[in-house]
Amino acid sequence: MMCSGLLQSSVRTLTVAALAATAASSTSAGSNYDNDNTNNINHDNIRRQTGDSNCHEDTFASVLPTTAKVERVEHISAGSSFGEPDTDLMYPTPPTNLPELCAVIISVVSSPISSYRYGIFLPADWNGRFLAVGNGGFGGGINWMDMGAGVRYGFAVVSTDTGHNSTTADLRWALNNGEMKTDWGWRALHGTVEQGKDLVTTYYSKPISHSYYNGCSTGGRQGLKEVQISPDSFDGVLVGAPSWYTSHLNTWVCKVATYNWPTSAPKHINWQTLPPIGSEVVRQCDDLDGVSDGIISSPEKCNINFDALRCSNGNSDAISDFATSSNCLNDAQIDTLKKMYAGFTIDATGESVMPGLLPGSENQMYTLLNYSDASPYGLGYVRYFVLNDPMFAAAQYNDSLLRLAEALDPGNATADGYNLTTFRDRGGKMLLYHGAADGLVPTTAGSLYYERAVQATSGGDVGAARAFFRRLEVPGMQHCGLTAVGAPWAIGGAGQAAFLGNDTHSVPGFADAGHDALLALMDWVEKGTPVDQVVATAWKEQKDASSGVLRQRPVCAYPDTATWDGKGNMDEAGSWSCGSGGGSGGDNSSQVENGAGSLAYMNPFSGIVDVLRTFGI
Repeated sequence: MMCSGLLQSSVRTLTVAALAATAASSTSAGSNYDNDNTNNINHDNIRRQTGDSNCHEDTFASVLPTTAKVERVEHISAGSSFGEPDTDLMYPTPPTNLPELCAVIISVVSSPISSYRYGIFLPADWNGRFLAVGNGGFGGGINWMDMGAGVRYGFAVVSTDTGHNSTTADLRWALNNGEMKTDWGWRALHGTVEQGKDLVTTYYSKPISHSYYNGCSTGGRQGLKEVQISPDSFDGVLVGAPSWYTSHLNTWVCKVATYNWPTSAPKHINWQTLPPIGSEVVRQCDDLDGVSDGIISSPEKCNINFDALRCSNGNSDAISDFATSSNCLNDAQIDTLKKMYAGFTIDATGESVMPGLLPGSENQMYTLLNYSDASPYGLGYVRYFVLNDPMFAAAQYNDSLLRLAEALDPGNATADGYNLTTFRDRGGKMLLYHGAADGLVPTTAGSLYYERAVQATSGGDVGAARAFFRRLEVPGMQHCGLTAVGAPWAIGGAGQAAFLGNDTHSVPGFADAGHDALLALMDWVEKGTPVDQVVATAWKEQKDASSGVLRQRPVCAYPDTATWDGKGNMDEAGSWSCGSGGGSGGDNSSQVENGAGSLAYMNPFSGIVDVLRTFGI
């Protein structure tokens, strides 16, 4: 539910209003990008005339409300680093090799029993634009890494700690504290954006030309929520793998434990079995798009033949090598796997309340099936958000918890406002992307939000909705980034630069609107150029851009799909084109073709530590 009466934008101070009025005749920064596949991006940058003379506490304290105070201000020389490595539990790794900037930390009292902090990077060479970046999981901390990536574009960038300091899976901070839940749910980001804009305008003595958002997972949810409660916060919103359905998603994750535990039960699937299961699923479904390349590009068409997963028990007529392997599944395990694809179904009625994972997500299902017990993203949510009972055990789960979570919606976190008319009518543009191999937040859940928003805002007319809202489904990409099958995944999404190093931004070697979704969104907002496709990139060593390009392919805006021309190099983007077709975004009812495509795993658990740290898996 939206509480719009409580969420109106705060009144700007007279000081900020006067500064903005004085600067109203200034020429806004333009959007002039090089398209030569280099990292050099021309922004018609605005060079701050005062050097670093504004980089001191008085500049900011004068425009803050009485509930906020300046905690730290520091001038950062080009090539230096900034962060909080000793205290930021969620984002301890600071970005390095930063451009010259002014770094600011503000603390805000949000209620008598809660507060939040936010950071700002104000570059000396400012492109005139504002960028807010999101967070991951239930972690609390200022996202310095994504701020570092954003400031390298030339943005003035903000990030909040969401009102607490914790690692991603530690939810104990929420116990019996509704105010802290509210900060995490929406209030900390909303206040950060409102105050952050004031401080940026004050610092540069110029108006902001355009405002943007970039976040994935919880960050995706935060972006959707902010648009829903404050449609004028951003001109362009880049939303990745949004965990928007908080009341349903996290409750389902708790229920998943009842599918797979205890370990002694015949139904239990050991997480080490998941990569071989994924290999068999790829064998079955790889070539549904007409190309055998080890990537399931049409997972919605994949109707898995579960007989090929069932143990043959020595039968010489086994229909797959998997059935004769030590990884084969019994009937109870197959039923567990089917439930992962089926999603959240109410036991008593059979009602489906949230769709499940897509075929191809098996390599990352360990995030839900978990290594040793119930996932903290489900069990912790029920314990500390819904019931305020740290003694609740996953074995006590029943479906009444869903209705309770719906009724309470702790922190007002669920981003289920589907009518985006106000955002659309003021010229806002939104781009939602989701990896088709996401094993944490179902790709289908992202599609569900899109479908409901199209219905509520455009009467179900996808063509009309595409004027302001488009969706990209990235084949083979996991949660927010990376891949287990060598699929192109890098599109300039939130956190992706952090996989490649702490001094990186955009898509290294391809920092242009054709390859970077954030730059493509800026062209859509500022030049009116719709995002029909973004070319995704994978490298030979997936976290080392200097290793050379492995593959590039266009990711097409729904309902279009990428089609190979049948003759060119399948690993080159020029051999593919976007057109209407029955791939991404279709239903899941088509017959499977048991193709002969093979899969050579590129270390299926490569990058796990980075994903855990960056996105809260």
